[in-house]
Amino acid sequence: MLKRTFPSPEALRRFPFGLADVAVILGTLLLLALIGRIGAGTFVSFQPPDVVPGVDLDPRNLPYYAGRSTLRMFIALFFSTVFTLIYGYVAANSRRAERVMIPLLDILQSVPVLGFLSITVTGFIALFPGRLLGLEAASIFAIFTSQVWNMTFSFYQSLRTVPQDLAEAAALYQLSGWQRFTKLEVPSATIGLLWNAMMSFGGGWFFVTASEAISVLNQEYTLPGVGSYVAAAIADENLAALGWAILAIAVVIVLVDQLFWRPLIAWSDKFRLEQSAAAEAPESWVYDLLKAARIPRLVGNALTPAREALNRSLSALTRPKPVRPVEPAQQARADRLYNLILLIIIGVLVAWALHFIVTTVGLGEVVTAFGLGVLTLLRVTALLIFATLIWTPIGVAIGFNPKLSRMLQPVVQFLASFPANFIFPFATLFFIRTNISIEWGSILLMALGAQWYILFNSIAGAQTIPTDLREMASDVGLTGWKRWEKLIIPGIFSAWVTGGLTASGGAWNASIVSEIVSWGQSTLTATGLGAYIADATAVGDWPRITLGIGMMSLFVVGINRVFWRRLYLLAETKYHL
Repeated sequence: MLKRTFPSPEALRRFPFGLADVAVILGTLLLLALIGRIGAGTFVSFQPPDVVPGVDLDPRNLPYYAGRSTLRMFIALFFSTVFTLIYGYVAANSRRAERVMIPLLDILQSVPVLGFLSITVTGFIALFPGRLLGLEAASIFAIFTSQVWNMTFSFYQSLRTVPQDLAEAAALYQLSGWQRFTKLEVPSATIGLLWNAMMSFGGGWFFVTASEAISVLNQEYTLPGVGSYVAAAIADENLAALGWAILAIAVVIVLVDQLFWRPLIAWSDKFRLEQSAAAEAPESWVYDLLKAARIPRLVGNALTPAREALNRSLSALTRPKPVRPVEPAQQARADRLYNLILLIIIGVLVAWALHFIVTTVGLGEVVTAFGLGVLTLLRVTALLIFATLIWTPIGVAIGFNPKLSRMLQPVVQFLASFPANFIFPFATLFFIRTNISIEWGSILLMALGAQWYILFNSIAGAQTIPTDLREMASDVGLTGWKRWEKLIIPGIFSAWVTGGLTASGGAWNASIVSEIVSWGQSTLTATGLGAYIADATAVGDWPRITLGIGMMSLFVVGINRVFWRRLYLLAETKYHL
């Protein structure tokens, strides 16, 4: 009689597929089906002056609308990441390129989202004639401009502050440019870039309404999405619909956090610069599921030959170059040439600006716009001081304590990702009924969208401080202010500067939707440059649009060059590991 045998536990573990693999396959198929179902709506016919079908306030449509908005957000995040890696790398590794690219990045950051929409909507529609895809591209580009600058500044600053001993080791081992990028620079920047990407993703939600319910140059375009749903609910004074929208966006934020951000945070923990193990690593059930599944490893193994061939090819194209010291005379000639070119460019821009002012708006309007810019600057300054004093200690506490991080990170991610302008209608009603002036209330509204940059960068900065340094500080008895002075402030200074810089730019951008808020027929308008630009954009007044955007760019770039760049230099030369 034959004896029946059963597979041993070891044999079961060697079985090609398990429950984790089934979950991964089903999840992938479901994701592809959702993308196909939602993305199909972007290819419908559309030709201006046709009107896109209006948004239906029936709550049953919200899952589809939320899906359309989320797909736009992730497409924008993808392009933001690609731009960040390329732009940040070139700026950090080429002194000549840096002197042009970083000031240009300051200027691009200072241009408000509505400014980009005013310039690009018509072009994108013309790029895809007869299709809604052009309007979709304009909306995605607007979200892209709300995400990318923060990520680029973070990556650039991380590359400029790579630990010197690791940089010397890379040079000693003759790593190619590609090997240095993949083995040193990207890993050392991963934690900060990830937290800033989360913040940028949340910042994108803040502008999703403006990018879906587009009102520029006396033209109105409405794309299906949760942002345009909120705009329709506000116009209709429908509190119930607004409540359903808030519930829908809350569900989306929680799902994105659990299915996307938490796995990335758990994965990124391996890039911590540590000589001793972290007390407690971040956890994610999705990340654990992917590690338990065999399919990801099988796919990775199948792609290994192609990946190695690509690495060899790129390494051959980016061989290490011998370091040749630049002679002072040669450097001085290069600096003089750069300054001459810069003066010529500035002279041309000033001449054009003077011509524009004289022939269109007049000097009086320029003085008015400058005064409005000063008022908005005071609001931005108050916001930065408040956010630094409140959120920096909280961010450090979360970054130092993995258990606290695991509990509070989803809450912080939810608060930062939640589009604050979704609750602006409730704030508007509150301001109206309590007689609170929007001149002060707008600071609170701006803070709801910009303060999180400082919190997230404080968390990222605290997490990059090696555990052994923290343990040493405790061993020598550093407590209270001494601990902040000797360990925490130097350790997080670089990240805080990135957070402050991007919070400043985000606050200027947020002023456009914070200084003028509406509920039905009631509109509250603060005195400031943001309201000036929003009003000019709505009526299509190109001279005032150009003046307002130019004045905002002047303020942002001037503050960046005078204040934030000095702090960046201090971070590079003194306060980094």
